[in-house]
Amino acid sequence: MPNASTHDAIVIGGGLVGAAIAYGLTRRGLKPVLLDEGDVALRAARGNFGLVWVQSKGCGVPEYQRWTRLSSELWTRFAAEVKDASGVDPRHERQGGLSICLSEDELAARRKMLEQIHTEQGETNFEYEIIDRAELKHRVPAIGPEAVGASYTRYDGAAHPLYLLRGLHAAILKRGGAYVQQARVEAIDARPNAFTVTAGGGRYAAPRLVLAAGLGNKALAPLAGLDAPVRPVRGNIVVTERVAPVIPLTHTIRQMPEGGLLLGDSYEEAGYDDFTSLTPLQAITERAVRTFPFLRDVNVVRTWAALRVMSPDGLPIYDQSARCPGAFIATCHSGVTLAGAHALRYAEYVADGTLPPELARFSATRFHVSKAA
Repeated sequence: MPNASTHDAIVIGGGLVGAAIAYGLTRRGLKPVLLDEGDVALRAARGNFGLVWVQSKGCGVPEYQRWTRLSSELWTRFAAEVKDASGVDPRHERQGGLSICLSEDELAARRKMLEQIHTEQGETNFEYEIIDRAELKHRVPAIGPEAVGASYTRYDGAAHPLYLLRGLHAAILKRGGAYVQQARVEAIDARPNAFTVTAGGGRYAAPRLVLAAGLGNKALAPLAGLDAPVRPVRGNIVVTERVAPVIPLTHTIRQMPEGGLLLGDSYEEAGYDDFTSLTPLQAITERAVRTFPFLRDVNVVRTWAALRVMSPDGLPIYDQSARCPGAFIATCHSGVTLAGAHALRYAEYVADGTLPPELARFSATRFHVSKAA
């Protein structure tokens, strides 16, 4: 067995969560090693819309709304830093987003949810608009006759997830970190502020450990005194040929800079099966055509499916191990949206060795609270 190479931190998981945190550690002058399982991994980072989406997050959980909105605010600086450090532009844009409703019931439910979020945010405020049919048609002339209105917030945006991932990996290397591919974790020796990880035939030692391996965190977490009760939730995406730029950013349809459309928003309990499924693909395309009838004549060029990393309540999991201080976990299904906060805030907490009280709501201990009889 080779001697362990020494680093300031070991980050397990080369996707967007792990890469953002590892990059954030380099901002503090630390030299982390990022261990990436490789293309055999279940890569949510390479199978998503790339939305930086805020408006529907945190109803009933104001801490999540604030964390998500903070990340959206940080994203502009974060994207500029990544581009400057790596030469790769994550293609971030923040022009606001629409959630289009196709019935009065949908619009009423949307209004009720946003009113609740606004009330729960209190002094931190939460601005939104409910747009009626006439105003929606004025803003989006291509909208179909079934659309009765929409909600809008200025916080929403998007980035290119593949460019972001490439840029983060490059920035980590340029800032003195290490990036190791084909590094499937074989063992973790965890002691307080002393961790040794065996992965891909190598050994790595550091006083800090971050588990950011998505669905892989479920098996890895107990090795460091942590808990990650996550499960896969499958989502399907439809990609069309290029069309003229006529569709603004929505949570179910995104027009990429090249002109192609991404259609999505499906949720399936399909275990670890990441193949596409006909039923949700049909539902996705039918709703897209109802929303924008011109899509009836637009060709589909490919489809794919990917697995979300979902906790029992859908919220992130952030913890430091009580048994092994220095070991942290970060698990969520919004790796693009939260990349700004992970890089510019969560990495700071890891470097300092403590999580702030405002993240206590996301501890996995919430899943073990005994229910009252």
